[in-house]
Parts: sequence; C-alpha cells; structure tokens
Amino acid sequence: MTPKPIDINLLSEEQLLATRIGDLPISVEGTWLEECVKTLYAELDAKGLVFHPECYLADEWLTPEGEVAIGIPFYLAHPALIKLERRMMLEAEGEGKPWCMQLLRHEAGHAFSYAYNLHKRREWQKVFGSSKEKYGNTYKFKPYSKSYVRHLDGFYAQYHPDEDFVETFAVWLTPDADWQKKYQGWKALDKLKFVDGLMSSIKGVKPLKPRGKKLWHQKNLTITLDNYYKRKYRHEEEEFPDFHDVQLEKIFTVLTDEEWWAFKKDRRKKKELLTAEELIREHSKNILNSIDRCTGERKYIISDLLKNIALRTRQLHMIVSQPQSVALMQLSVYVTSLTMNYIHTGWLRGTRHRT
Repeated sequence: MTPKPIDINLLSEEQLLATRIGDLPISVEGTWLEECVKTLYAELDAKGLVFHPECYLADEWLTPEGEVAIGIPFYLAHPALIKLERRMMLEAEGEGKPWCMQLLRHEAGHAFSYAYNLHKRREWQKVFGSSKEKYGNTYKFKPYSKSYVRHLDGFYAQYHPDEDFVETFAVWLTPDADWQKKYQGWKALDKLKFVDGLMSSIKGVKPLKPRGKKLWHQKNLTITLDNYYKRKYRHEEEEFPDFHDVQLEKIFTVLTDEEWWAFKKDRRKKKELLTAEELIREHSKNILNSIDRCTGERKYIISDLLKNIALRTRQLHMIVSQPQSVALMQLSVYVTSLTMNYIHTGWLRGTRHRT
C-alpha cells in the first residue's frame, strides 16, 4: 500500500517532529532556493567560469571534502521548516537571499577547489598554506588581522587554509564588492589578487571533476526531526542562552516576575540590594584583569563571556542574596574554569558532547 503523501502545511509541530527528514516532500526546485542557485550561476558566468556546481538538499551547509556538489540545509526549502528551525535553534542559517548567497559563494569556493584541484597547486599552497592541515573542532582568531578577508561571521577565513581560500573566493565573486578599494592596504588584498589571476587561468576551462557524490542527501536521512534537533542542540549547546543557568543558579537567586517587581520596590528603600547584573558589571573590569593575568587569554574573549553571563542574569531576574564577596569569588572561579576549558579544548565546557 502506497503511503499517503505528506502535506507539511497540515502537520502540527508534534507531527512534524515525528517525521523522518527523508520523508519530507521538499526539493530545491520550485522554491526561492532555486532562484538563489540561478543567481550563483549567473555570477559565475559573469566571471567567465563555466563550472556550475550542482546544489541539493542536505542536513546542513556543506561541500564534502573532495566532492563538487553543494549541500543546502533542507529546512530552507519550506516556510514551516524554517519556522521550526528558528524555534529550535534560535535562527535558520541561510534564511533570506542575502545570507543564502553569502553561503552559496563560500561553498562554491570549495567546489571549485575540488573540481580543478586548485588546492594541490604549489602557488595556491604558498599563498594559503597546506590543504592537508588538520581541521580542529574549533579555532582561535585575531579579530583585527588584515591578513584575511571578512565574508562570513566569526572571522571564518582564519579557521583553515581551505577556508581562507574559499572566503577569499567568495569576496572576489560577490558583485559590487569593490574589494580592490575595501581591502587596500591589507595583506588580504594580495590573496584577492591571486584568486583573481587564478580564476582567470580557468576561464572557459571545463572542470577535471564536473560531478560528485551528494553526501548526506536529505532523501537518505532516516532520522526524525525530533532526534535531529536533539543532536543538533547538544552539538551547539554553548550558543544557547541557558548554557550557564545551572551554575548561575548556584551563585545567585532567581526571582519570579512577582518577586522581581517586589524586589524593585524594596530597592527604593534599601539601596544595598543588588541585582546579579549590577554586581557583574560593577566588578567586571577587576574580574577580567584578574582572569587575564592568571590565564593569559585574550581580554575580548573574557569580556564577551562576562557580558553574556550578565545578560543571562538579567533575563532570569537574578539577585545577589549572599555576601557580595562570596558571590564574586564563586563567579570568578566559574568564569576562570570556563576560560581554562576554552584555552585547552576550544570549548567552554571543556569538551564537545558526543552525538
């Protein structure tokens, strides 16, 4: 008996989460994604490049190593799936044409590298480094470096030689980027000029590998959306607001909405009453300098961490209900432990959970 076709628009969130990703009736064709892909091809044509990487729906943005097809996250193929992704993960990466095009240009850089074996050329390696360099689980970047272009958020060009190339390629490919002017005086300009010459050398040239495997294709994914998001949440846990909650609740006191308003009234009479956010912001400079001296970690990393913690205490209506000196000591210990974890593993928690 043929299973009844799924109408995503008629499914409740509970029913949608129980659905296997491979059973979703979605595709690139006939959606706004198709227009984005056509725009990418038009940009490549405008540069005289004849290779058009195939695009398909996958579990995430990717161009598998050695392959020449671009995977686009399946959730971007339907409004209900975009809405679910936003609810579960706070944002839908690649939502909207500008963001989608940024990512397509980035992935196209990988596809071109593999299609023409660009990363194996000696002159490529002299400029970007060895493509064989191991990818780490994370990376540390210099936010003020002018040796790298800035395309995707997170200074992604600094992650790996391959990413340095594809981010440079993406900037070069972007219409009206005016990269000659924008990067004037930067060392990154030399990389852009190199990519410009490299692409000129393959104008009108057919790729050595025109087609490749479409790994992690949406149609082959048997996992349900519910399990997909459970796995994805564990993988990206540090990005969520509640990451610090368990430890912060050991240091500060959480108030209900009613208790919060009562607390604010009491403060008019008792000025010594402090919110957790006020305590953190008042002593953040001393905490930052102390942890910086002890760990040697860059100050902006510690500063961002303290800002995120302060923001979370405000969201949870947290107050200081123990001696300030004790709360400050406990907070400093917590932030120091997170910083040391980050130094040694690249993750605040010390290790990434296995999925």
